[in-house]
Amino acid sequence: MKRIAMGAAALALMAAPASAQTPAADAAPVTLIQAGRLLDRPGQGPRGPSTVVVRDGLVVEVRDGFVDAAAFPGATVIDQRDRFVLPGLIDSHVHLVSDFGGQAGLVSEMTENLPAHAFRAADNARKTLMAGFTTVRNLGDSGGVTLALADETAAHRLPGPRIIDSGNSISTTSGHMDGRLGFNDDLREVLPHDNVCNGVESCREAVRIQVGRGARVIKIATTGGVNSRIGAGLGAQMFEDEARALIDTAHLYGLRVAVHAHGADGINMALRLGADSIEHGTIFDDETLRLFRQSGAYYVPTLSTVNGYVERLAADPNAYSAEVLPKIRWRIQITGQSLRRAVPAGVRIAFGTDAGVSKHGRNADEFALMVQHGMTPMQAIQAATVNAADLLGLAEEIGTLEPGKRADLIAVDGDPLTDVTTLTSVDFVMRDGRVYRSEADD
Repeated sequence: MKRIAMGAAALALMAAPASAQTPAADAAPVTLIQAGRLLDRPGQGPRGPSTVVVRDGLVVEVRDGFVDAAAFPGATVIDQRDRFVLPGLIDSHVHLVSDFGGQAGLVSEMTENLPAHAFRAADNARKTLMAGFTTVRNLGDSGGVTLALADETAAHRLPGPRIIDSGNSISTTSGHMDGRLGFNDDLREVLPHDNVCNGVESCREAVRIQVGRGARVIKIATTGGVNSRIGAGLGAQMFEDEARALIDTAHLYGLRVAVHAHGADGINMALRLGADSIEHGTIFDDETLRLFRQSGAYYVPTLSTVNGYVERLAADPNAYSAEVLPKIRWRIQITGQSLRRAVPAGVRIAFGTDAGVSKHGRNADEFALMVQHGMTPMQAIQAATVNAADLLGLAEEIGTLEPGKRADLIAVDGDPLTDVTTLTSVDFVMRDGRVYRSEADD
């Protein structure tokens, strides 16, 4: 029997090309993860001592008790008998390329080239995986960086989560996704802006451009944004025929639509038109709650954006421009109010952080805020596993530890169902049956 806590050498072996590893799938070696407690199906109660049987990157079965290698000759045993094991976490809203905010972000856009963005995205992907997030939905690409990174992490050529990428996010001209905001007129037309649209035909084309780039989800903005370098507020900034064209075109291609929206007018319009998720959703009214229940769309609260704002302002009171700062102060004050209404109303909630505004690798800080604003620890964990998997269209692959699903799992000391902040300190990470983090590496 080989009992291990995998370190760098094991990682190098497991990252080798498939042709260099064990041949046929039916001859693939078994890995046994012995768990002190196991939350294999979030929403149901945890199991006691258990063993997750993994072969060829998939969960084969889950057994009660600590199964020894004698049951599977040649198996590798991973001892997590003192820990709480659960499915790999899912962040439904990240920006892997982004790290800077406010005026620093504006400077980086002008001074850094695409390779620098690529290196940062790869480092942020690594941080995210090591924090226990084995899948993310990246809602805003930069020059194709994260579209390419998604291929690399999928093939395990680079350490990172599974990435569902939106390509460039879409808005109308001068909307939240217009990257020319804040620049002088000499630069406006030379800066890329094929992700902005005006009118039905233009909006259909904007979606088709992202489809052609390989996007697996479409991200649009129906309202203004907190970080938009324009003092145009946070209400609707798109006509209904434009929003309908964007959503219908995405659905025509079988892609789901994530909608950045703060004001209730822009949220409600998107929900009426068939949006699959609302990101941020800062202001709800009674109609919002009715439309969420009617449509079955997910709410992705991204509460931990406020952590990024507070930390940047503490370091530099002038971190944000005069157009942006009042919106940030408003967002800090109001954050969490919509979630407090959504939970008792039965709105479906998926975990998402907007990491990039907040810090990469600290994605799990969101859990404490979700619980603070009305969710139980189990509900918050469901949002980051079962619900997020459903939102991403991956419920048949991830979100629970059931036979046939991908072997994505993490382990923590303590009980996250009692203290959800234990999820901020992950001791063990496996994705697709490959160990990326263990106590031996810390």
